[in-house]
Amino acid sequence: MAAAGRTYWLTEPCRIRREDNSLRIERADSTPVRLPITDIRDLVTFDHVDINTAAVSLLGRHGVVVHILDHYGNYAGALMPAEDMSSAQVVRAQVELTADPARRAAIARSLIAATAANVRWALETDLLDGPLAALDGRLAAAESSEELMGAEGTFRRSAWGVFDTILPAWLRLDGRTRRPPSNAGNAFISYANSVVYGRVLTALRATPLHPAIGFLHADTDRRRNTLALDLAEPFKPLFAERLLRRAAAQKSLRPSDFEADVGAASLSREGRKKVSVMMREELASTVFHRTLKRKVSYEELIHLEALKLVRLCLEGTPYTPFRPWW
Repeated sequence: MAAAGRTYWLTEPCRIRREDNSLRIERADSTPVRLPITDIRDLVTFDHVDINTAAVSLLGRHGVVVHILDHYGNYAGALMPAEDMSSAQVVRAQVELTADPARRAAIARSLIAATAANVRWALETDLLDGPLAALDGRLAAAESSEELMGAEGTFRRSAWGVFDTILPAWLRLDGRTRRPPSNAGNAFISYANSVVYGRVLTALRATPLHPAIGFLHADTDRRRNTLALDLAEPFKPLFAERLLRRAAAQKSLRPSDFEADVGAASLSREGRKKVSVMMREELASTVFHRTLKRKVSYEELIHLEALKLVRLCLEGTPYTPFRPWW
């Protein structure tokens, strides 16, 4: 992959300080851990983090992103380096693509269709065949971003209802809720989706693309990195729905892995550790890539997806969103 180093997951409260050309991670119940800055690709923080300007400066000079998830697993923001790899030529092409309503709508349709198919793949049920067929018809007839998002929302509600028939009662979604998630199932989905968004954002920063110039979310999330939101969509089912389904089947999650308040739920400290391990292991899983003729990790698949958009901008190569082939 283009980016060097590895991702470090900080699931407990800690202090981050600079020590020469390394970061010193200080936790209350253990000895400090020192990480050479050249070994760090990015950091994912799941809990309270105390970081000073010396550490931020070191991270910025080496292009390291710090992804910050809030207590409920929502993506709260990131510490981003001042410099990135954005190219004027690619950014101009991005702007031209998004300024063309027909071309932008075509890419948005393909993203929605691929995401829905990936949800069907992740849940492994024919109960979504009907909603998928209905979605295809609505996408073909949709002419505006609002109509496209409305069609996606209708399918998603059907998918969440079907998903609940697979999950045990205490993990059921009972409808998707965010900021904050209302129950354990939604808390898991929020954490997993936020991690996927962070992985996509890191991948985009290793390309000449601008992460804020997107297609599907261009009109609905103007203050966010809409391209990162777009590219995260096809990958979310692989990690959120699929991992929750697997955890339920293997009974690897327990109610004690979650904390509940009035109308709100979040992962407990132990729950965050479990989810981070699940995500790390899944991101490291490999499949045989039919074009490259070698094994690639799920993490690399995300990077390769970003490069497909680079080729769209530079070469006009048609963009086909990711769908599992295995």
